[in-house]
Amino acid sequence: MDLVLLLKAAVMGVVEGLTEFLPISSTGHLILAGSLLGFDDPKGKVFDIAIQTGAIFAVILVYWQKIRDTVIMLPGQAKAQRFALNVLIAFLPAVILGLLFGKAIKAHLFTPLVVASAFILGAFVILWAERRHARNPQVERITDVDQMTALDALKVGLAQCAAMIPGTSRSGATIIGAMLFGLSRKAATDFSFYLAIPTLIGAGVYSLYKERALLSWSDLPMFSVGLLSSFVFAWLCIRWLLRYIATHTFNGFAYYRIAFGVLILVSHQMGWIRWVD
Repeated sequence: MDLVLLLKAAVMGVVEGLTEFLPISSTGHLILAGSLLGFDDPKGKVFDIAIQTGAIFAVILVYWQKIRDTVIMLPGQAKAQRFALNVLIAFLPAVILGLLFGKAIKAHLFTPLVVASAFILGAFVILWAERRHARNPQVERITDVDQMTALDALKVGLAQCAAMIPGTSRSGATIIGAMLFGLSRKAATDFSFYLAIPTLIGAGVYSLYKERALLSWSDLPMFSVGLLSSFVFAWLCIRWLLRYIATHTFNGFAYYRIAFGVLILVSHQMGWIRWVD
């Protein structure tokens, strides 16, 4: 057993768990960590996507009561049926666009300039959304995910599609998009977590199936360590974020995104980090 490899897998899991649900793009951070650790070969890229499943188990644990109640009540309760349908509606746009344009996006948009620009432009969108909310708190018309309509869900699902641009952040796109569409900060964050369940599990399963030729049973310890560390640190991060948004805006994440975007440009220009395949 390669202990160094397992340690690298654990570190990558920590990075995934800490960044997946914050509006700062886990992709950019995994590229940085993978490059520094020498964990950026084709198998490493499959690993990055697969360990998202560990982070999703953390979401399921934190929101277990809501998920359990929805499953139990689904056959006969309209409220549960509406919630499940809204998650499905929000999930579908990314699936459709991903199947249609995923290869083209990976081939043409995964460049340091695009990733850095997405980080920085995303930061200004966050600042604008928070400023808009501060000036007009009445834009909040939905304070709980159960108040959402199918149209609300579709809008958030379309916002999630922006995350197909590398560096945008899936959680950032869905949370800020939902806030712009009238959801409270708490409701937007909650729905982003619920939407992550089918989105990230689907991406992980699809990636493992598509790249199965690269994998073998000897990789199981590495993936297990990555999944476990991703789960633990995602659970800690989710619990922290839910407390944080009760009294704070997302502005701090915006400033961090600007700094990270500048880091991408500088490190690429200096040849320190390999930001593209």
